[in-house]
Amino acid sequence: MNEHVYKVIEVVGSSSKGSDDAIERAVAKASESLHNLDWFEVVETRGHLVDGKISHYQVKLKIGFRLD
Repeated sequence: MNEHVYKVIEVVGSSSKGSDDAIERAVAKASESLHNLDWFEVVETRGHLVDGKISHYQVKLKIGFRLD
C-alpha cells in the first residue's frame, strides 16, 4: 500500500461563464506550475454583480497534491 503525503493550497478561479468554468480554470492554472495534483474541494463560491446581474463567478478551491 502506498502512503502519500499531501500539500494543500488555496486558489481562486474566476469566469464569466459559470462556477464550473471557474473551477476548471483554477485547476488548469495550478497544474501549470504544480504536479501530482490529486483532488480539489470547493470552499467558497461568490460572484461579482453589475447592474443587478452576475458579471462573473469566483470559486475558492483547496487543491491537494502529492509531495515527491
